[in-house]
Amino acid sequence: MTSHFFNIEMLPAKHGDALWIEYGTPDRTRRILIDGGPINAWPEVSSRLRQLPPGDQGVELLVISHVDTDHIEGLIRLMAEPQNRWPIAPEEIWFNGWRHIEEANTLGGREGEFLSALIHRRAFDLWNTSFDNKAVCTGKLPGDVVVLADGMKLTLVSPNAAALAKLKKDWEKSVDKWEIDPGDLDAAWDQLVEENKFHPGEDLTLGPADITDELQDLLKGRDSSTANGSSIGFLAEYEGKSCLLLADAHARVVCESLRNLGYTEDNPLKVDALKMAHHGSKNNITREMFELIDARHYLVSSNGDKFGHPDSEAIEAVIQGSRRKPTLWFNYRSDHNIAWKAESLKPDARFRTKYPAKGKSGIVVKL
Repeated sequence: MTSHFFNIEMLPAKHGDALWIEYGTPDRTRRILIDGGPINAWPEVSSRLRQLPPGDQGVELLVISHVDTDHIEGLIRLMAEPQNRWPIAPEEIWFNGWRHIEEANTLGGREGEFLSALIHRRAFDLWNTSFDNKAVCTGKLPGDVVVLADGMKLTLVSPNAAALAKLKKDWEKSVDKWEIDPGDLDAAWDQLVEENKFHPGEDLTLGPADITDELQDLLKGRDSSTANGSSIGFLAEYEGKSCLLLADAHARVVCESLRNLGYTEDNPLKVDALKMAHHGSKNNITREMFELIDARHYLVSSNGDKFGHPDSEAIEAVIQGSRRKPTLWFNYRSDHNIAWKAESLKPDARFRTKYPAKGKSGIVVKL
């Protein structure tokens, strides 16, 4: 019998995201890369990508979830190289840029213009091809489903058209101060050439109802960032294993999508793992999410050094609100998050924890 695997590696992306997914069989490994972290994490992220053997650098899908620098800068750096020098060879690239405005006002800022210029010049034929080169957005495909090679099923849960449309003013305001017209990729390219940091070679088991009223008051669930609201988030399913990958998606958008897909409190989405939105921010989690999602593993990508993520309120919500005894996975062992390890070792602990080995960073979750 063929042994299938589905592994999610949270790369050491500082306070950002860089997720390396491998799935397949011992005879054939398929890959997905989601985001590339901030620029100061690129050396470590790049090192992992360059471990691929010569002649086997294929990646089924490269996802740039949204335009925040802690997700996008590393991939700008990657694409600053000529395509034949990239450490990976993606079959398709998902990214929503200004060129999709006519569909949903998909916008994002200066870095979004940089990346749009790079994709346009380096890999235009790969850009959002599953969506006919249009916006990656719910409501565009039957069942919001894309199937990758060997049966990896991706069901889009974010963004929706409304979330994308809200980005227009923010994108215009961002590029205006840099004297770039939205969508002027030549001007963006000229500025990118001058931006040294991107140059190659530069250093650079309870349940939702058990969440206490006091904790509920602390869970904001109201992320004011329109960029976060545009995050590409999806459910990945392969050979009976599954993970909900939420980037920095807004809880309201995710819950709306899940309800549209038929999930309810009595019939929740049951998944092996949930990559927590916005690095475990209390602004991106609500009681409704625990009503609609039944997960066993919760993944947190952050070293906590810039914004203090994950928020203690969000972690406590996982502990109180999970229907099964949850396991918390961290890609760093830090002063900020290590306290949960001691708590998880108590005899009456209602959760488990997983950390990288001492002195290491990054962690692999084998579903």
